[in-house]
Amino acid sequence: MNFRRLARLAAACLLLAFVPLRAGEDNVWPLYVSKADGTTESWQILGPLFFGNTADGYTQEGLRPLYLETTTGETTEGSFLYPFFTWRRQPDFQTFSFFQLLNNRSDYTAGGQADQRFDVWPFWFSRDTGDAETSYRALFPLHGTIKNRFGRDRIRFSAFPLYSHTEKAGRHVTHAPWPFLRFIEGDGHDGFEFWPFYGHVAREGDYERQFWLWPFGYKSVRNLSEPEPTKQFGVLPFYSRETSPGYINENYAWPFFGYSDRTLPYRYHETRWFWPFLVQGRGDDRMVNRWGPFYTHSVIKGTDKTWLLWPLYRNQRWTADGLAQDKTTFLFFLYWSLEQRSPDREVAAAHKTHLWPLFSAWDNGAGRRQVQALSPFEVFFPRNDTVRRLWSPLFALYRFDRQADRSERHALLWNAVTWRRGPEEREFHLGPLAGYRADANERRFALGRGLIGWRRAAGQRWHLFLFDFPSKAAMKADQAASP
Repeated sequence: MNFRRLARLAAACLLLAFVPLRAGEDNVWPLYVSKADGTTESWQILGPLFFGNTADGYTQEGLRPLYLETTTGETTEGSFLYPFFTWRRQPDFQTFSFFQLLNNRSDYTAGGQADQRFDVWPFWFSRDTGDAETSYRALFPLHGTIKNRFGRDRIRFSAFPLYSHTEKAGRHVTHAPWPFLRFIEGDGHDGFEFWPFYGHVAREGDYERQFWLWPFGYKSVRNLSEPEPTKQFGVLPFYSRETSPGYINENYAWPFFGYSDRTLPYRYHETRWFWPFLVQGRGDDRMVNRWGPFYTHSVIKGTDKTWLLWPLYRNQRWTADGLAQDKTTFLFFLYWSLEQRSPDREVAAAHKTHLWPLFSAWDNGAGRRQVQALSPFEVFFPRNDTVRRLWSPLFALYRFDRQADRSERHALLWNAVTWRRGPEEREFHLGPLAGYRADANERRFALGRGLIGWRRAAGQRWHLFLFDFPSKAAMKADQAASP
């Protein structure tokens, strides 16, 4: 789908034939709005619906909220009705997925042999590598084998849950039927479980684990070769105990009353009454004061957290990636703010703020700022670029963007009204009705994109002009640049 051609054709039908300007903005709202700055260009058709962005080695086009395709070098990623249909293509790899339920993946080696994987969750799993040792097919729950997936070296089943068998690092586990009868053997492991009544599994010199009337009774010992093994014992809900070198944890009337005491590898003592409401803990580089749900304050490994009237207010402060970070939330997402700054505080702070669903604001601390209103999605999908591209602009009644060079752009009602101020130029558009542009060489005010207007060159008076459309200006610039 060539959205750019569609934009030009529609504009020609209603106004005059034109091509996008090489710099500045061309506003034929709601039919077509384009912005160009050097090697970067973006455009929209029919308000925010059709859109595209182009930069060095990067192209993106889409139809909100249905379709998005991004090309970066030799890699193309796309989606339709996201998150239902997604795909990715590159010279040695391609995938297609329907809601992560139907997945097709092809990897191509240098010799041309394809590694083909196809899944239809949770019924069909297959892989064809051209090698019987790594290829498999499985039709769940009837019969099949799955290799090197789901954390297992091999999974076999027939008439599941009547029979299943898994292998991992020489350990074999057979269910017949699942989950009631379980047999464990191989690589020193030996055990039998009749869930939920009784089970016992052990490996000499490594561990021993058993349960009865799961989950009410259990006992396990790990690291048997160590001088002081790790032990767990529980008769729930009456009592549970865990011990390991330098550590003990006991609970009475589980999980309400208990304590933990640790001396290795750090010192920490914690007491619990009516857990999780009343908890007191002190130790090396850590502290917990919890009087839930009214007040909680904890400091653990440098991370400082405070809750007031949970879940009303929460503040968290920590250092990561060389940055001191301060995060504050009110009712989880109703108000959300994150500030990042250099620990020495010599660099201006960067911050991101959401007041759901009214607005979102970003500041990178280096002069770049953005504001959007309304903003119902950003707080829920902070790292999902597809949602940000397809859904957020549909609600952008107002957007503000300031660059590092302090140039600013305001856009109202999906670019129906725009105002841009740069270091050496000014630009204003009321859709195709009126526009104003000023730079060091000229000032120009036009109605109807050039149907009538006034122009004043530097050092001269204002002059009236007629029928001077952006397409003419673009062609004059092209002719002047031609050899």
